[in-house]
Amino acid sequence: MSKIKIYADGADINIMKKAYKSGKIDGFTTNPSLMKLAGVTDYKDFAKEAVNSMPDTSLSFEVFSDDIEKMEEESKIISELGENVFVKIPIVNTKNKSMIPLIKKLSNKGVNINVTAIYNIQQVEEVVNNITNGKCYVSVFVGRLTDNGHEYKNLIKKAVKLCKKNQNTELLWASTREVLNIYQAVEMGVDIITAPQEIINKYYKEKKETDQLSVETVQGFAKDIENLGFSILD
Repeated sequence: MSKIKIYADGADINIMKKAYKSGKIDGFTTNPSLMKLAGVTDYKDFAKEAVNSMPDTSLSFEVFSDDIEKMEEESKIISELGENVFVKIPIVNTKNKSMIPLIKKLSNKGVNINVTAIYNIQQVEEVVNNITNGKCYVSVFVGRLTDNGHEYKNLIKKAVKLCKKNQNTELLWASTREVLNIYQAVEMGVDIITAPQEIINKYYKEKKETDQLSVETVQGFAKDIENLGFSILD
């Protein structure tokens, strides 16, 4: 199986440090929702601690503003945290206004960008065509896409081809739902996949054969039957 870079989703600094020390993680992605879940109370302190603790691995931090001018100001602050930092910019804001002008401007300045919340090939193409100097992750939210009943394979196939045309872009599979997604991403030629730590932990466990899974499943049923304490025949 060819190599894929595995990034961990999350904002719990202690879990991030542990995962970093394990040597099994190639980078980390964060977002406002994950920060809220982890109880982060100071964005800058959290980001600085992450950079200081993991200076040689990719770290993505997202802007908070919905206004393009303020996003640019936030991007400057975030990008200056370290050379390994990627600024997460949504493809559109809450009013469905394209952020491509800002993405292009930041890229021209050599800022590393992680363009997030991408769901269609037109968005992928717009991003790839506007990346010049800085590196860029093109983050397609495959899990959320399929949660809404949309097909993803044709999108990813086309996105892989587009990203290969621009040496500064890498395709990132986001919103991973299960371990199988990692194998699917590898098979389709995706550069990076980001997943919750619990899915990454499962991925690195010894892969069990299907017959063994059947036995273990039935053993679990048997244990629950015993705990129920009653019988169908009585």
